[in-house]
Amino acid sequence: MTTTKRIVSGVALAAVLLPAGVTGQDWRTVTMSQRLERVDDLRVSVEYGAGQFSVRSVDDDLLYRMRLEYDEEKFEPVADFSNDRLRLGIETIGRDINLKGRQTGSLDLELPRGVPMDLELTFGAVQADIDLGGLDLTDLELSTGASESFIEISEPNRERIGTATFAVGAAEFTAAGLGNLNAERIEVDAGVGSITLGLDGRWASDGRVSIDMGLGHLELRIPEGVGLRLRKDSFLTAIDSEGLIKRGDVYESPDFDDAERRVEVELDAAFGAISVVWTR
Repeated sequence: MTTTKRIVSGVALAAVLLPAGVTGQDWRTVTMSQRLERVDDLRVSVEYGAGQFSVRSVDDDLLYRMRLEYDEEKFEPVADFSNDRLRLGIETIGRDINLKGRQTGSLDLELPRGVPMDLELTFGAVQADIDLGGLDLTDLELSTGASESFIEISEPNRERIGTATFAVGAAEFTAAGLGNLNAERIEVDAGVGSITLGLDGRWASDGRVSIDMGLGHLELRIPEGVGLRLRKDSFLTAIDSEGLIKRGDVYESPDFDDAERRVEVELDAAFGAISVVWTR
């Protein structure tokens, strides 16, 4: 599906200087936006280090709307658009940045519906609340560090993604509605932590999910009616496989061959526990 939007030149910016919550910090709240003119395929890259982080879709004929709260002595906003490439986020000023004992800020971002986009999200020690529903994603790369993240795809993606990738560090990470991504393949590379993957949503075709995980707990949430085949290549990993039939290192739902939609999960895990939960 190809969609063309227009981007009206110009950036709107409103800033309010806030009282410092911590000595030595000069807090500022800034809202930035740019209206739509013309773009065929949009590449969006967002980087954010620490604090509260949220992403949503917007219908207001905007290329983006971004609200930032940050310490202007240490950080500065990034908002650059050229050659169909949009860079957003925040970057440090100077080299000696120590966040220990400091209040962290926030980034709230809205991105346009109806514009095919490659989306790259990179964030660190954040509390993330992200809903990608309504975006027309042609590619997705998400990378997070020591975060507490909730990712949702609340509406089916109208574009087709080849491979959607999630790189997760030492994190508590939950993704819901992964079937709505309309991805040929989903890859999850996780380090240490608790990972919950919801394979619900509207699968446009059979799905493939690859999970490479270190130490931690993995929960797979599977909607009833979706056929599941789980292949395990793991060391000292316990699997709670209720509702699955075990054949060697392969676990299958009883209705796998007859299911209207099937998902194959390839799992490579070191230490930890895996549970499969069936949902309605």
